[in-house]
Amino acid sequence: MKRHHINLTEDRSRGMAGLSADGTPAVFSDAVRVDLADCSLLFISGKTPIDAEHRLVGKTMAEQTDQVLKNIKQVLEHENATMDDIVRVRVFTTKIDAKSLHDIHEVRSRYFTKGKYPASTLVQIVSLVRGGGLIEIEADAVIAK
Repeated sequence: MKRHHINLTEDRSRGMAGLSADGTPAVFSDAVRVDLADCSLLFISGKTPIDAEHRLVGKTMAEQTDQVLKNIKQVLEHENATMDDIVRVRVFTTKIDAKSLHDIHEVRSRYFTKGKYPASTLVQIVSLVRGGGLIEIEADAVIAK
């Protein structure tokens, strides 16, 4: 078994103001890949709706969900995987109302192939580490060799 820690940013603080002031690093990887004999397991850290410069993208649930899934897709592509390789997602949102649920699932339907949806958990939380953030998603993937 081999383990690889995947980091797609040079910014050690990952744009978090509370860390960048004194140079404290954010102590997590974008993902961890575990290579097994027949496949690789990819554990993607929670992705928030930020762009490459660590700026919040979008004000609506739909806009932010789209950015989060773009960020997840970027990690997958880096590891030669696709959204179809995702087997489980955990969704954390600050709003669970009819419109928010609709927007989250409508955007997800553009990223996941019908009939190949991952197992999923969705929970409401008080807030995210990113001010103004409405949603965070973490994902696990199984990548065939």
